[in-house]
Amino acid sequence: MIQGSTELVAIVGSPIAQVKSPENFNRWFTDHQQNIAMLAIDLQHSALQDFVKALRGWQNMRGCVVTVPYKQVLASHMDSLSDRAKALHCVNVIRREPDGRLVGDIVDGEGFLNAARAQGFSAQNKQALVIGTGGVGSAIAYSLCEAGVSRLAINDLSQERVEALGNLLRRDFPDVVIDLCPASLSGLDLVVNASPVGMDASDDGPMPLPAALMETLTSTTLVADVVTSPVITPFLAFARRMGCPIQTGPQMALAQLGNLGHFMGVTPLQI
Repeated sequence: MIQGSTELVAIVGSPIAQVKSPENFNRWFTDHQQNIAMLAIDLQHSALQDFVKALRGWQNMRGCVVTVPYKQVLASHMDSLSDRAKALHCVNVIRREPDGRLVGDIVDGEGFLNAARAQGFSAQNKQALVIGTGGVGSAIAYSLCEAGVSRLAINDLSQERVEALGNLLRRDFPDVVIDLCPASLSGLDLVVNASPVGMDASDDGPMPLPAALMETLTSTTLVADVVTSPVITPFLAFARRMGCPIQTGPQMALAQLGNLGHFMGVTPLQI
């Protein structure tokens, strides 16, 4: 029950109905008897400036998780950023300091790796493909490079965005080979869909890669999707039919709860 003394956190984006953070956080707060609650805020773009201004003075709001489409635009409104958020020009979590200053970080990549490690995946010296160069895709790519992949391929409908992310990763991780999408997936240890393709799709809906390319998957490749609804996207269903282990969007969302909550100061890092 929200009371006058309840401290708040929020998740902000649009649309917002599909996000898992409120149920994950509020369940944790209830289970651990914390007088904290998470609100879901479906925010119009035209209200963004006013929201940031209000957030600075919102004294019982500890911070916000940020989802599409505001991860990049809100980064420019922060008073300070983590090194990776600064490099990627992107945030997915904001902490409000007691004086109203706003600090941003991007922990999508760390949350993804938490989920992958739980499945026995280690990025060290592995080869991976990340599909999508938006906020979450860029963060996953960056964290995979930090974690020691030897080769990373990037795929997106926008060649300009692929080149921009590739140049950034080559600058920060000169020992990692950065490639375009390969002609075959057979040599890859990890394939990640970090695009919205497959969201709310039917079983025979669109996939982020052509079926012919998906047929080159080997059964040892971990195939992951960041889409949270449906849980099993057409992409994951195809990979499962190929005998591959899969990782779902809700698994990633739950795995990064500690990263998000710790940055906002409302949970421990390990939960």
